[in-house]
Amino acid sequence: MNLPAPKFLIEKTWQGRVFGAEWRSAAGGAMDVLEPATGNKITSVGNASAADVRKAAAEARAAQPAWAATPYEERAAILRKAARVLEDNQEELIPWIARETGGIPAKAGFEIHMVTEILYRSAAMCTEPQGLVLPSNPGRISIARRVPRGVIGIISPFNFPLILSTRAVAPALATGNAVVLKPDPRTALTGGFIVARIFEEAGLPKGVLQVLPGGAEAGEAICTDPDIAMVSFTGSSNVGRRIGELAGKHLKKVQLELGGKNAVIVLEDADLDAAASAIAFGAWFHQGQICMTTGRILAKDKIAKPLTEKLVAKANHLPVGDPLGQVALGPIITKQQVQRIDSIVKESVAAGAKLEAGGTFDGPFYKPTVLSGVKPGMRAFEEEIFGPVAAITSVATDDEAVTLANKNEYGLSAGVFSSDVGRAVAIGNKLNTGLLHINDQTVADEPHVPFGGTGASGNGTRIGGPANWDEFTQWQWMTIKEKPNPYPF
Repeated sequence: MNLPAPKFLIEKTWQGRVFGAEWRSAAGGAMDVLEPATGNKITSVGNASAADVRKAAAEARAAQPAWAATPYEERAAILRKAARVLEDNQEELIPWIARETGGIPAKAGFEIHMVTEILYRSAAMCTEPQGLVLPSNPGRISIARRVPRGVIGIISPFNFPLILSTRAVAPALATGNAVVLKPDPRTALTGGFIVARIFEEAGLPKGVLQVLPGGAEAGEAICTDPDIAMVSFTGSSNVGRRIGELAGKHLKKVQLELGGKNAVIVLEDADLDAAASAIAFGAWFHQGQICMTTGRILAKDKIAKPLTEKLVAKANHLPVGDPLGQVALGPIITKQQVQRIDSIVKESVAAGAKLEAGGTFDGPFYKPTVLSGVKPGMRAFEEEIFGPVAAITSVATDDEAVTLANKNEYGLSAGVFSSDVGRAVAIGNKLNTGLLHINDQTVADEPHVPFGGTGASGNGTRIGGPANWDEFTQWQWMTIKEKPNPYPF
């Protein structure tokens, strides 16, 4: 499918470049961005080096005080205009996003809708209370107020790059910070340059937002640069540990949103048709390449077989292929990831799991897969797969379901299906999870909710809604006296 004639995304603007006070060549040279479905080159972007990060961070720090001093109405207006720019150009953007991320157009459209809401929600932050008046002695006013941290370094992943970049960029800007954004180089356009272009068109002052696609060198530079006060990272738990180590060594605030091995518990009184539909979406949407993917299905013995049969029927029905065609699932992001998914499936089958559907692939296209008889110790039970694999485990009791759901280092999202809501909530209250959904699957997010996990799914921080004030600002205590006090010294 040919892309629409560019009006908003003019390729010569960014080819071989990074974005700062102006579009400029990267010291690290250029790199190609490839289409996962075909392996063909989509475009080329700058490949940021540590030197590029150093320059961007210094430029952002120089621009930040004036941005923080900008009247709140003006900051809010820029965020609202960025939302309108995104909406006005969505017809042109959707095919680019689909091709670069490997997601179907509906997924690309969802990203645009979600980011529009994030931008409007962030604009509203500019008019929210930003502090507290504290008790004090007569003649003195004592205030605790929220102030910007300075420059925020943001490192975002490939799977939902427009959302996962903007959900940090927008509130960081709303609260008066400058930003250095490093999108995943595989989705540099969706996760980086679309963000740069909408804010460029919205009139964001030059230098306040820097966008630098790059690899590990650029990421580590963000974690160690003296002009960057905080790092917000979304990605794998292994990389998150490295980010936390580096940033902690340099005394930076760190916000980590990491992986998940999310469990859904299906009780014997659940509506199986509804549960199967929800689980199929949770396990296979965007090829399972979501931190919240439904990675484990813990089904009561009585209904495990009929639930499995319903999932098998859905798996066999869903078409896989080029995301711009009539398909439900697109490509896996890289050949290496396809091989990893396949090895997990094969090793789990060799260990005693039963392959009920799927388990095969054609190039980057992995079929929706159902495994039954999955037990603790098998890779399909233990590891985050990041692929379209529904792993089913039979359980005898509610307590066993809770024990197995918690038998994991992760704690991001969980779901419980039952016609008895009280019973489902009671089970949910025992789960170690940051997100809990009763009678729903595990993939859900909204701009106004505090999002994040526990254990290997994060460091206890949250992003979104009221949590944005906690993450992107810091408290400052200020006192004002009518006149100075005398002191005994």
